[in-house]
Amino acid sequence: MSKFDITILTDARYLLPKANDQFHNNVLLEDQLLKEQLELGGLCVDRQPWDAQVDWSDTMYAIFRTTWDYFDRFGAFDRWLTQIKNTTKLINDYHTIRWNLDKHYLGDLENKGIPIVPTQFIEIGDQRSLIELIEEAGYERCIIKPAISGAARHTYLVDKNNIAKVAPIYNELITQEAMLVQEFQEEVLSKGELSLMVMGGKFTHAVLKKAKSGDFRVQDDFGGSVHDYQADKNEIKWAESLVAECNPLPAYARVDIIWNKGQMLLSELELIEPELWFRKQPEAAKQLSKYIFQCYFA
Repeated sequence: MSKFDITILTDARYLLPKANDQFHNNVLLEDQLLKEQLELGGLCVDRQPWDAQVDWSDTMYAIFRTTWDYFDRFGAFDRWLTQIKNTTKLINDYHTIRWNLDKHYLGDLENKGIPIVPTQFIEIGDQRSLIELIEEAGYERCIIKPAISGAARHTYLVDKNNIAKVAPIYNELITQEAMLVQEFQEEVLSKGELSLMVMGGKFTHAVLKKAKSGDFRVQDDFGGSVHDYQADKNEIKWAESLVAECNPLPAYARVDIIWNKGQMLLSELELIEPELWFRKQPEAAKQLSKYIFQCYFA
């Protein structure tokens, strides 16, 4: 019999509080809010880094939450993920995690008719130069990023003024990993990026992320700001219908939207370890917990 009903997965940096580091302590708060809701339902809950030297068969389920180092250590993470699926069950499930790890999933969604940020998928070893790729795509400014990445790892805004500086970095990256070249959406600088949280297929809350002046990255760890946002009916319907395209239905999802002349474009569909801002809407942690009970412990 398992020692734990569910283990919340984090990374080793976020095990203990850190004085005068609000971002760090918010990570702990987010996980704690979920942990408390699961425990209120009578579950025995643990919290461990994904690479902890523990017997994973001691937990019935493991839920990804703040595993924000996996993309920097993907080889180790890949091996661990392959092994853990034989010892415990994952939330979201293993096949969903595998699909969502690689941003080629955006192409799958585009093939289903979902409008995404215009994207070129560049495979490992492609011999075209960055200048050639951008000219072929017809982009004046673009974002380049690895297909497996997070937290803006190797994410660059490229135009004619800096392409000579970025090209050598791209040339090295493409020998090792697939890359995305995406048309830069200028409205993100003025309107920001909208994140809609969806628990068990149902919208719970939204935030609007804005980059700091002079930057294009909206992540708060790069100085971006996070604002409360009242999503309208169309935005909510769009997010819920997009998540409903996933099979099985994810226990949690974050739908990131960028606008282009009034049209909503999918920036990311986050199904692994998205920041969910439970601290802004604790009821969402309760709703996720309720869904987990219904689907996994009923």
